[in-house]
Amino acid sequence: MPLASDPLSQGSAVGLIPARYASTRFPGKPLHLIAGKPLLQHVVERCRLAASLREVIVATDDARIAEVAGRFARVEMTRADHPSGTDRIAEVAARLDCSRLINIQGDEPLIDPRVIDAVAHALADAEMSTAAAPLREVSDFDNPNVVKVVTTTAGRALYFSRRTIPFLRDLAGRPADEQLPAFAFRKHLGIYGYRREALLRVVTYPVSPLERAERLEQLRALEHGIGIAVVTVDYDSIGVDVPGDVARVEAILAAQR
Repeated sequence: MPLASDPLSQGSAVGLIPARYASTRFPGKPLHLIAGKPLLQHVVERCRLAASLREVIVATDDARIAEVAGRFARVEMTRADHPSGTDRIAEVAARLDCSRLINIQGDEPLIDPRVIDAVAHALADAEMSTAAAPLREVSDFDNPNVVKVVTTTAGRALYFSRRTIPFLRDLAGRPADEQLPAFAFRKHLGIYGYRREALLRVVTYPVSPLERAERLEQLRALEHGIGIAVVTVDYDSIGVDVPGDVARVEAILAAQR
């Protein structure tokens, strides 16, 4: 049965930012100072510029993060044994009175509020939503850390992959700089919108075969028949993955002043 249209009123969604202290490449990353503020605070402040969010909540299992984040955001403590950020926000969602939630990565201090709004509004006719951007960099073409997505003509996700999809048969074997202009490839951005019931349902499903193969959580939803609306945005995600990324973000912030 098609999902009934349910228009989003301004400021009716809740933004959830999962945050954990442990990180192999960057321990304590959420609290690392960037231009004088914790990384997490930059993310929260950008989220508050989104018209679709009524509240922004940090979900964490770490007392150090809770202490700092509590100075600038609402904090919800979670169990420490969650295998993913999705499971962490689902624990919080189960005790919230809301119909829509946006899962925002805690390592994107430059997240565009308009992307959050676009993902939130896509929930009007979908149980899940996410965002994608044009893939323009040749270095991203074969990079398995840059996830690609293909959709239906109506903007519903067909598949996400660490491989470059679709496969261009007529250009097979040609260099990436020749293949890239031949198709409107899109890269997936790690932001998700959920109707609350869909989120709580997804985390009850076991890890699916495609999810296990690609190590991509969103494939679990697709394999169980949950449609994902994909909005295409003109935005290039700039995250902080390693300490070396801090200087780059600080330079961008300085240029925006």
